[in-house]
Amino acid sequence: MVTKKQRLILGSRGSPLALAQATMIKGDLEAAHKGLEVQLEIIKTSGDTDQSTRLDSFPAFGVFVKEIQAALLSGRIDAAVHSLKDVPEDEPEELMLAAFPKREDARDVFVSKGTRFLDLPKGSKVGTGSPRRIVQLKALRPDIQFMPIRGNVDTRISKIEKGDVAGIILAAAGLRRLGKASVITHSFSFAESIPAIGQASLALECRANDNRVRDILVALDEPFTADAVQLERQFMRVVGGGCSVPMAAHAYPYGSGFRFMAVMGDVSTGKIVRIERAFEPENAEDEVDDIAEELLEECRAKGIPTPKKA
Repeated sequence: MVTKKQRLILGSRGSPLALAQATMIKGDLEAAHKGLEVQLEIIKTSGDTDQSTRLDSFPAFGVFVKEIQAALLSGRIDAAVHSLKDVPEDEPEELMLAAFPKREDARDVFVSKGTRFLDLPKGSKVGTGSPRRIVQLKALRPDIQFMPIRGNVDTRISKIEKGDVAGIILAAAGLRRLGKASVITHSFSFAESIPAIGQASLALECRANDNRVRDILVALDEPFTADAVQLERQFMRVVGGGCSVPMAAHAYPYGSGFRFMAVMGDVSTGKIVRIERAFEPENAEDEVDDIAEELLEECRAKGIPTPKKA
């Protein structure tokens, strides 16, 4: 609890979604700490600057966070708010993810003029540049053409209006945070499309030695979310890879423990391996390691390429 007037500079990307998320966090922090003033600082990242390169073609994972982390390290900002799915597993030693606010709806969704994904005419074009989504949705509709697409939500939706694509795949969380959930035609179940690691979760980052800021941020930490996403990130550390690898993992509370699901595949062949398992908290880390190793082993047996790290 902040006991006297304090200021915290919160860094964020400048996209409409990033600003909506940062503004929400600003309000939540100020509500949690009487006397706290949060100032937003917009930082342009390489992923925002380069709008022509496909996301899975960038040379490194983390193109939406590296400049923000540099601003933290330099002292330009006190804290940062990220979409967790953009944060690589190799967190700089000088920084820490201090809090994970309550997760939004983690599902992938389909947006169109009203036609559901499974009802699209054969050969329809669907906008998504995500190998993770493509390899899973090809299993449902191998006749669909998947087209790379970039830009903010309104830009992507305009592609439907122009007739460039019959529909697009987006994250439910982003649309909900922007107040645009009404455009969703339908939501994919986890059986149809496992979300990206960290999808729908925000991460609040600060310098590891900054106890003042860490204590401010931790007020927004939601334990169930934190436990789930940390298991997903553990899986990512074991398996390796980034947005160019067609893989996913998602954990959520299930009874007294967790249900964990993971998938990896090959876009070119359509081969896919999926594992789903429930376990108790005391066994969680060992179970996730086992799932990762089992997934990699099955992929190798099927001739599915695995990340170089693995």
